[in-house]
Amino acid sequence: MTRWFGWVLSDNRGGPWGGGGGGDDGGSGGGSGGGPRNPWGQGPRKRKPSAAGEVTSLDDFLKKSRERIGGRFPGADGRPYWLYGLIAFLVLWVIFTSVHRIGPQERGVVTTFGYYTRTLQPGIGFSWPAPFGAVQKVDVENIRTTSVPSSTGSENLILTGDQNVIDLAYSVRWNIKNPQLFLFQIAQPEDTIRDVAESSMRAVVARVSLDDAIGAGRSQIETNVEQNMQQLLDDYGAGVRIQGVAISQSAPPSAVNEAFLQVSAAQQQAQSYMNDARAYALQITAKAQGDAAAFEKVYAEYRAAPEVTRRRMYYETMERVLSRVDTTIVEAPGVTPYLPLPEVNRRRPAEPQPEAQPQQGAQAR
Repeated sequence: MTRWFGWVLSDNRGGPWGGGGGGDDGGSGGGSGGGPRNPWGQGPRKRKPSAAGEVTSLDDFLKKSRERIGGRFPGADGRPYWLYGLIAFLVLWVIFTSVHRIGPQERGVVTTFGYYTRTLQPGIGFSWPAPFGAVQKVDVENIRTTSVPSSTGSENLILTGDQNVIDLAYSVRWNIKNPQLFLFQIAQPEDTIRDVAESSMRAVVARVSLDDAIGAGRSQIETNVEQNMQQLLDDYGAGVRIQGVAISQSAPPSAVNEAFLQVSAAQQQAQSYMNDARAYALQITAKAQGDAAAFEKVYAEYRAAPEVTRRRMYYETMERVLSRVDTTIVEAPGVTPYLPLPEVNRRRPAEPQPEAQPQQGAQAR
């Protein structure tokens, strides 16, 4: 077949209906006779001897190519082409499945025949090639968030310690502490964390009142839930570290929300009245204590000089009493004041004249 291929390369003896050799009287051939020539055929040509560098057959082509590369052409020594391709594929397969790059925030969990072997630290690590070994990269620094309830707008009703119902929405922040336990200890770790969060929250809220769950006790509730969750997950061997719990919504159910707001407003008003009463009581108490301290000082002075203290107290009392009333001084006729003040003389009424009495009587008549 090789010789035939070389013969075809070197000579084309005819068209699609055969060679162009001698023909019959019909003139279908293309020989040296004078009849009509075949348009697809050519006359017989003599085969020219090939030059030194010309390729005349497939064997010559392979031989020339082997000589150019030093006699190491694949397949020249009897080995098939696919063997070298298979060897190259195996080398690349081993390299890409055995060498692993672990990032700074990652850990590589190595398994051999499906069993845990070791954990790779950040850097370049090695393992058995697939399918004998495998490495699963786990991000241990990424903070994940689990929300309860999982769907937005749904209620999460919890019973408080004073037999009230509250609607709580909260989120849990956590990350992976142990990659081996996280991958192999629990089948569905995220669902487990959500269930543990709900259980811990209900256990903590059941021990507090409604006012604490809505008001100032929320921070303490978050701390207690975080501690309970960490304890439960460590007992399960989940390999998870709880970073924090945050309550995003704390309100009564929507069906009684309006009534609850009215009750809350009444409680705030009552608390305001109580605060005003306490402030007034503190003010009166402080004044009474001040008066008592002043009386103690006066009593000490009275014991030292009773008469002087009694007279001074009398003067001070009369001064306080008379300072709040109008003062009227009545003087008897012919009494001269101790000090002849001009103001007193001006205010003294003039004495009646004797001559004016008959005139007054006449006017009266």
